Amino acid sequence: MANEEHLALFLRDVMLWNRWREKNGHVRPDFTGADFTGADLRGRNFEGTDCNEANFSKANLIKTNFNTADLTDADLSNSELVHADLACADLSNADLSEADTKEAELEGSDLDGANLIQADLRGADLIGADLSNADMIGVNLSKASLIRANLTGADLSGANLRSASLIKANLTDASLIGANLSRANLSGAILEGVDFTGANLTDTIMPDGKKREAN
Repeated sequence: MANEEHLALFLRDVMLWNRWREKNGHVRPDFTGADFTGADLRGRNFEGTDCNEANFSKANLIKTNFNTADLTDADLSNSELVHADLACADLSNADLSEADTKEAELEGSDLDGANLIQADLRGADLIGADLSNADMIGVNLSKASLIRANLTGADLSGANLRSASLIKANLTDASLIGANLSRANLSGAILEGVDFTGANLTDTIMPDGKKREAN
């Protein structure tokens, strides 16, 4: 359960909360299981907090700082995460379905087994992120950076990866059925066992550095 003192202070005043965080850097705030459904939390500082199993469904989290936060099993479905900082956050098994995560910072984050169905991750930074076994059906990753990302066993059926950078990404046993990979860069990527059935590979740069001119 969430620490009631931490939660009350957090909800009281954003400036007061941020000052408290600055003075108490040794304390790891606990929001375990907290309900923030539909809340306006723009610009709030969740850095290093315990938010596992918390509910952020439909919340406004634009420019929110979740750097190194524990969001295991958290519900972030239909939330607004534009320009949010989720670098090195633990989002394993989290629900980000239909979340607006455009241009979010997710470098090095753990999204193992996460639900990203129809999430908008256009232009997001997912360098080195762990997306193994993630459910990414219909996700929008156009122009996203997935360099060295782990996508082992991920379901990217119908995903939009147009102009995405997947350099040295691991896509072993991933499903890319019907995905749009036009102009994507797969240089050095691991594609063992990948299902490309019906995928658009027009002008895609393949692992050997050569460009595919047509499906």
